[in-house]
Amino acid sequence: MAAAEKTPRFTHPAARGTCPFAPPPAYGQARQEEPVSRVSLWDGSTSWLVTRHEDIKAVLSDARFSSDSTRPGFPFISAGARQLNAGQPTFIRMDDPEHAHFRRMLTGEFMIRKVEALRPEIQRIADDLLDRMTVGRSSADLVREFALPLPSVVICLLLGVPYQDHGFFQECSRVLLRRSSTAEEVDAAQAKLVDYLVGLTEAKRIRPDDDILSRLVARGELSTEEIGAMGRLLLVAGHETTANMTALSVLALLRNPDQLDHLRRHPESVPGAVEELLRYLTIVHSGLTRVATEDVDLAGVRIRAGEGVICMVNTANRDEQEFPDGDELDLTRDARRHLAFGFGSHQCLGQPLARLELQIALTSILRRLPELRLAVPFEEIRFRGEMLVYGVHELPIAW
Repeated sequence: MAAAEKTPRFTHPAARGTCPFAPPPAYGQARQEEPVSRVSLWDGSTSWLVTRHEDIKAVLSDARFSSDSTRPGFPFISAGARQLNAGQPTFIRMDDPEHAHFRRMLTGEFMIRKVEALRPEIQRIADDLLDRMTVGRSSADLVREFALPLPSVVICLLLGVPYQDHGFFQECSRVLLRRSSTAEEVDAAQAKLVDYLVGLTEAKRIRPDDDILSRLVARGELSTEEIGAMGRLLLVAGHETTANMTALSVLALLRNPDQLDHLRRHPESVPGAVEELLRYLTIVHSGLTRVATEDVDLAGVRIRAGEGVICMVNTANRDEQEFPDGDELDLTRDARRHLAFGFGSHQCLGQPLARLELQIALTSILRRLPELRLAVPFEEIRFRGEMLVYGVHELPIAW
C-alpha cells in the first residue's frame, strides 16, 4: 500500500463553487486525483476523505468501519455535532448487533407496503396545504407553506406528536443541525427536545394510541429515555430531510426548464425523477462518518485503526464512472444506484416514506401550479450552506 501524505490537501467543509447544487469543486478534484485523501477538520484534527462511489460503498458495507461515535478517532464535523452524540445514543451511532437490535424495532413501521398504505392520507395533507397556499393568492414561500409542513404533519401523525408543537421542535432542529451551534446550544436544544418526547412517552404509557411511540412503549424493551432519544432521531430526520429535498427539487427543476417540461409531459416518470433528483442534489453535504477499527486498505491507501473516515456521498453521486455526465440533471437517467440514503446496514430506514412524500409533493405541485415560477431572482435565494442538511431557507414562488 502506498504511504499517504501527512499534510492534508483538503479542508472540511470546503468552499462551495459557483453552482449551489454542486458539491465543493475541491472534492470533485479529490475524486479524480486522490479519491482517498487527508482532510483537516474544524478542530485541527485530520481524517480521511473518501469521494469515489465504489470506495464509499466499500466503506459503508465493511464492518471494520464503525459507526460508534464513542470510539477514539471518530470524526466530528463541528463542535455541535460532537455534543449531539454525547447524550443518549441512538442506533445510527451503534454497530451490530446493538444497531440491528434497535433498528428491528422500527423496521416494520417503514416497510414499503405499510408506507404505501399512507398514500391517500399524505395526498390529502398535500392537497389541503396547497388549497390554503393558493386560495386568493398568486405567490407564496413554498418552504414555509408546503415543503416544511407536509413531512412535519406526516411524521407527527406517525410518531404521535401533536403538530401544534411544530414551532418548538422545528426550532430545536435548527439548532441541532446548524454547523455554528456551540456545544452548549446543542446540549440545551437536545435536552429540551428529549424531555418533551419523554413526557409524551410517559403519557402514552397511561393512554396508548395507534402510533410509533405507543408501540415502542408496548414492546416493553426500552426505557422512557431510550424511546425519547429514538423519537428525537425520527422527528428531526423525518421532517428536515424531506422538507429540504422538496424545496430544492422544485428549485432545480425551475433552473432546468427542459427537465421540468419533461416531467409535466410525462407525470408517470415522477418516481424515476425523484431518484435522479436525490442523486443530483444529495442534501447530506457534510458526509457520512466512520472510524476504522483495524487497518484497512482502500484504493491504494492504508487506513489505520483509530483513524476517522468521511464519506462524501454528494460527491460520489456525481462520479462519472458511475453516472456519466453526472453534473447534469437528467430525469431520464436510471439513478437508482445513488447513495443519497447511504449504503449497507445503516442505509436510511425511512427512505420508503421519503420517496413517497417526494413523489406526492412533486406530482401535486406540478398539477396544481401549471404556471409555477420563481418570484425573486435566482441570485436572491438563500441556500442552507451553514446547516448539516442542505436546502434553501425560503423559496418564493408565483403562479
